[in-house]
Amino acid sequence: MDSASLRRAPPLPDVLRIGLIFGLFLLAVLAWALTGDRMAGMDAGPGTDPGTLGFWVTAWIVMMAAMMFPSIAPMVVMQARIEEGRRRQGKESQVGTTTLFVGGYLLTWTAAGLVGYAIIQAGQALSLDFLSWDRAGPYVAGGVIAAAAIYQLTPLKDVCLRRCRNPMMFLLTAWRPGRLGALRMGLEHGGWCVGCCWGLMAALFALGVMSIGWMVFVAALIAIEKLLPWKVLANRGIAVLLIALGLMVAFAPEDVPGLTLPDSPEAQAAMGQMGMDSSTGGRQHDGSMDGGSAGGGSMGESMPAR
Repeated sequence: MDSASLRRAPPLPDVLRIGLIFGLFLLAVLAWALTGDRMAGMDAGPGTDPGTLGFWVTAWIVMMAAMMFPSIAPMVVMQARIEEGRRRQGKESQVGTTTLFVGGYLLTWTAAGLVGYAIIQAGQALSLDFLSWDRAGPYVAGGVIAAAAIYQLTPLKDVCLRRCRNPMMFLLTAWRPGRLGALRMGLEHGGWCVGCCWGLMAALFALGVMSIGWMVFVAALIAIEKLLPWKVLANRGIAVLLIALGLMVAFAPEDVPGLTLPDSPEAQAAMGQMGMDSSTGGRQHDGSMDGGSAGGGSMGESMPAR
């Protein structure tokens, strides 16, 4: 789509714009509530086992809706605005394109979640004792968080972040008409978002992917970086924060507020709860998602408490 057509797209009527933003935020709130219900008591700290594949996929999709929907609201509004402008000009415009755009976005993040799941399962299959929490575990977790901080300062991060922060820049090059086009745009925008946020997601895995508190923390960092007008300040500030957090996790994990240590009673209780689900034949966490067995648990699961 040429820049002139994009810039001439009329603003969405207030009812549609507010309704769209409210709908995304409502879905995010519902996703947060569902995530909290399903993951209650499952945080075993760094290296928390993601559970069965079916449980992980459904939990991950709900997590992404909760964490990402507020941040992508400007992009979704811009896509709907252009679609509405095409409709007013008598050009081809199809119902459901905004829904497909969001669906494509979630599909890309689902693929990213599967990659993360495969990495965790591969690491557990190797059974490397030196990664246990009472040996190198804290340094590995802290190193992952520090690596996320370094990625914040790379050119690739900057390119992806600019695409995520600027809906007009993205749509100038990525616009495709119709339902299939909307799905493709959602997939592509999701790809830029993964490129922007994978480091922060890796930090979430290092802190405890089943922790609601750390999920809120990472979601807030993503929103700050994408939505606040001070791009450089937000980006650099998050990098400094992650460096400090990584050092604390590596050298003083017991002093990190909200961090569940894998050899703590809380972590053991979480693993016991997940094991109980397995012993009852994969009892569902709710009516639609099979909790299954969480498998090998977190780093240091078999280690005695310090």
